[in-house]
Amino acid sequence: MLLIGNGLVFTCTEELGVISDGGVLIEREKIVAVGKTDQLKEQYPGASYKDAGGKVVMPGMINTHMHLYSTFARGMDLKTNAAPRNFLEILQQLWWRLDNRLNQADIYYSALAALLAGIKKGTTTIFDHHASFAVIDGSLDLIAEAVQQAGVRANLSYEVSDRQGRVKGQAALRENERFIKMIQAGAEQDYLGGRIGLHAAFTLEDQTLEQATALADQLGVPFHLHTAEGRIDQVDSRERGYQGVIDRLNQYRIWRPGTLAIHGVHLQREELQVLAETGSYLIHNPESNMGNAVGAAPVAEALREGVTVGLGTDGYTADLFASIKAANLLQKHRQGDPRVGGNEVRTMALLHNRQIASRCFQCELGSLRPGAAADLLLLDYSPPTPFTTANALSHLLFGLSGDQVDTTIVGGKVLMEGREVKVLDEEEISRKTREQAADFWQRF
Repeated sequence: MLLIGNGLVFTCTEELGVISDGGVLIEREKIVAVGKTDQLKEQYPGASYKDAGGKVVMPGMINTHMHLYSTFARGMDLKTNAAPRNFLEILQQLWWRLDNRLNQADIYYSALAALLAGIKKGTTTIFDHHASFAVIDGSLDLIAEAVQQAGVRANLSYEVSDRQGRVKGQAALRENERFIKMIQAGAEQDYLGGRIGLHAAFTLEDQTLEQATALADQLGVPFHLHTAEGRIDQVDSRERGYQGVIDRLNQYRIWRPGTLAIHGVHLQREELQVLAETGSYLIHNPESNMGNAVGAAPVAEALREGVTVGLGTDGYTADLFASIKAANLLQKHRQGDPRVGGNEVRTMALLHNRQIASRCFQCELGSLRPGAAADLLLLDYSPPTPFTTANALSHLLFGLSGDQVDTTIVGGKVLMEGREVKVLDEEEISRKTREQAADFWQRF
């Protein structure tokens, strides 16, 4: 057993409890006890002891929508005459060109670099949405290999799309099927999982949706797809004769317990009600939505309708702490009300992300309490004011930062300590990633 003591324990349970001079006792992959350091020492005298040195001890961050393959886009020349002017042009000139040129090495090093960045920023669980239409078969295995080397938890999916033609769309469906069956036959489902990925309704034909639904029924898994990120998703569905994208996909039973509906920027009240009624989740990605100038998701309205709303980054960053701050500000700006934002962020990042991940990995994640998985962080944060249960949310919104993460632990295994990553060679990965990125840029 390992006792991490002398910390400022931020439990991230429903009450956001804070324990000064607190400790967390770990046995193998689980948390055994949480409480005052002296009491835990007395109760468990045989436990090894790690002095947190007053650092904040809190659960690892959960990212419910990520694109690990997006790593090489940073700083890349699009080689176009003019910058993309709208969401569709961003897809056409950047992302659809990028994911059509990735090779096996690109996929692997993109994932490894992003996972390394996540460990350094305190992200311990990721729901990834992948696309690489030049390399479909086996592409999820490349990402899974990187995930296992990094030691984090990840749920992977390949985004099925007909934008590259029916042959590649069918290959993408098969890749989801192959990978999910492999996962279901394995013994590591509390660390690695799979969903059926779909790109977005406007790039999917009816026959493909029918096949995806049949496959989901066969495998017993939900979906992971972009939904109403741009207006084009709604317009396309209406042109096909439906009330909107939610209505169209509802006809194919895409909405089911556990399905991740990503973005939802242009969803209306009655559409949010469908997500709530079917047990689907809405995932908010504030920085990406602002960067693509598509608008801001109706987070408050979705929560009022009973939707489970999580928080993701859409590949924009590996830092959930940064996304928490952006989500808080975006909701204030969207609603023109300085009183909103904080509670919505608390619900998304600390409560709903925890629920989504815990149901997926069949173990309790995202909180520090007995029985939960030993996924936790130590942050070098010296608060200038008292840090208590009453004001913990304020410290999360305005004080805690991914740059302060000192130690990252997943399943009781130390991935980073003293800001030194233990499971990966950071210098070597950075060097190889830069070389691979430069090669990719030549091919882009």
